[in-house]
Amino acid sequence: MADAPPVTSPWRWHREHPALPRPGRFPVTTPAPTPLPPDAISRILRIMARLRDPQSGCEWDRAQTFATIFPYTIEEAYEVADAITRGDMAALREELGDLLFQVVFHSRMAEEAGLFAFADVANAISDKMEARHPHIFGDASDGGGDPGQAREDRWEALKASERAAKGEQSAMDGVAIALPALMRAEKLQKRAARQGFDWPDTAGPVTKLAEEAAELEAARNDAERLEEAGDLLFAAVNVVRSHGIAPEDALRAANAKFERRFRAMEAMAGGRFADLTLDEQEALWQAVKASEAVEAP
Repeated sequence: MADAPPVTSPWRWHREHPALPRPGRFPVTTPAPTPLPPDAISRILRIMARLRDPQSGCEWDRAQTFATIFPYTIEEAYEVADAITRGDMAALREELGDLLFQVVFHSRMAEEAGLFAFADVANAISDKMEARHPHIFGDASDGGGDPGQAREDRWEALKASERAAKGEQSAMDGVAIALPALMRAEKLQKRAARQGFDWPDTAGPVTKLAEEAAELEAARNDAERLEEAGDLLFAAVNVVRSHGIAPEDALRAANAKFERRFRAMEAMAGGRFADLTLDEQEALWQAVKASEAVEAP
């Protein structure tokens, strides 16, 4: 199974994803787990079977395949992330349901093809989580030293052994090709770093970034510019990663900041922003930045 975005290991989650809310930023209680009604899962499974019924099902649902559905699966995962980022727990409940429906949908199509069923999916992830947490479900202990680091090291070792069992020998195996390019670049670099192929400090990535920027400027045709632009972006990921920052989170925050400032400029322009000269637009941009600086605590 390919690495699932965006988690590398549960113990590095908040360190690598500072833009996403931490548990303490929401009202959190720790009650006893809510008992799962016996029909909570079976109900959605029955609904999915009904929708896919060859005779009486929904025409649209019956026509879908793995290939036509997977874009929706990706979209739903991002909508879950969006709800978390906004701190909207009502939306999170809804979006998690939409994402669960995607799992049920894929599982139903696989069952119809004689491949596997929803129960196989649930049992597979249960088996994997138990195997990856022997300190919880088995006899392993953290031993001396840093318990968190010991768990993290064991997590990575277990994932490596799982890849080896599937015949994946390269450190690059298992990094999903369909991941967003920025996230995949980070994962590839981290895999290489675990093999010792990494800059020892932040100076190396910064120098490489400047080198790639110069090569993009010197490119002579579209093909060279495309290649050098990719190298530049890859180098930028390395710079950000060397500072212990998740590139995806950093760019998400930058996108949000740009959108917020642009909307503020549009409001200041009174609906005529596109009619302004570039100098006038720049003046508004600087005014928005200045107002944010004044409002900052």
